[in-house]
Amino acid sequence: MINNLSLNDYLLTHCNESMERALAAERHPAWQRSCPEMSDIDFIRLGLLRCISAVDSGRHFIQTTEEVHNELLPHSTYFKSLKSSRRTSMLEAIEQQSYKIHCEHLASSGIDYLKSFPELDEYTVEAADGHFIDHACHTPKGANGKVYAAGFIYAMNLRNGLLRPLCCITNGTKRHHELPILRNYIDHQNSQSDPSEKKLYVYDKAVTDFHWWAKQKSHQNYMISVLKENSVATWIEPIGFDANNPINTGIEDYSIYENQGVRFNVLHYRDPETQKLHRFVSTLPKSINPGTIAILYYKRWTIEKAYNNSKSDLKEKKAWSSSVKSLNNQMRLTTMTYNLMRVCEEISKIQDPKLVHPSDKKYTKSLEKRQERAKNKGGFVNPLLFLERIARISSYTIRAVQNAIITGKPLADLMCALMARLVPG
Repeated sequence: MINNLSLNDYLLTHCNESMERALAAERHPAWQRSCPEMSDIDFIRLGLLRCISAVDSGRHFIQTTEEVHNELLPHSTYFKSLKSSRRTSMLEAIEQQSYKIHCEHLASSGIDYLKSFPELDEYTVEAADGHFIDHACHTPKGANGKVYAAGFIYAMNLRNGLLRPLCCITNGTKRHHELPILRNYIDHQNSQSDPSEKKLYVYDKAVTDFHWWAKQKSHQNYMISVLKENSVATWIEPIGFDANNPINTGIEDYSIYENQGVRFNVLHYRDPETQKLHRFVSTLPKSINPGTIAILYYKRWTIEKAYNNSKSDLKEKKAWSSSVKSLNNQMRLTTMTYNLMRVCEEISKIQDPKLVHPSDKKYTKSLEKRQERAKNKGGFVNPLLFLERIARISSYTIRAVQNAIITGKPLADLMCALMARLVPG
């Protein structure tokens, strides 16, 4: 991060770098065009500004831009640009490069929340889930005369906490199930992604489709989910695992099951703290420890914290438009904004190894109390829960970024303010 810049200038620098990479990644991209009224860089920068500003509507944002940031933004130009097919394609390319830049930055800083699981080094591990917000005001009613929530599917990289937009589920005119949308997205990605890259999706039981996931293994796409209670599966044979390895704490059984000719792995995990039994299903190779599969599903809930940040702190509670193109732009700008906040907090937390974030200290104390209660009942907390975790971005960090944008504060001052909140570990 370039600390001598203001946060506003850093945003502009990041947008320009992402644009340069996107242009270099494609030969004569169809989305490249010069727009004097509002350049593509300004379109991206203003979109990020709208997400950061926590405004209630597009008109609220235009007024804020004029009165707070001293930028005159014509209504028609701004709202038409959100529905532009070209801008949508452009932003998709830019967002992908922005995500890669942030990943490189965090990796070079040594941030890896899965470093305790070397067996996952070859995998891109993502927790994915649907996220729904209120539909836009002018969303037309569907054939049944009803309107529904607008929905998206996001994925969180469990290695660094960065968010990635996958696809839009619905604009609110229809009620859609997540699985068909996710399948279409992954099938499309298979033709574009590196076939040697191993991708692991951790999803809830809504994504279970044994036949489809079995085919995805040929594309190096794997899945972890929870087994539905009414699932019909036949036990085939056990899978050997090291019961003495601490990583497999709580694993009672690991076996191959079959459903209509499709085989998959099922593990029975009993939480040593609550004694509750969980059944997880996976298409991963048998060499992966079952304890790793169980803890990854626990980590899946981290993405819910990102959704809480989006709704509670960034006030992204409502769709910007009923236009699918506009919704795709909102989805990508929201993730770019979230990732900016994530990078600021993660980098601030590693400046002094003797200090920790207050939320991490609070979490550790909470685990210690849970450990005492569990011991009194003859149990214990799974030791894997004491490893480093991806925490919710603190509201303080988000407010600090929002204030730095308004005041033009240098990035160095922002980082100093975030580091000043760290406490002895």
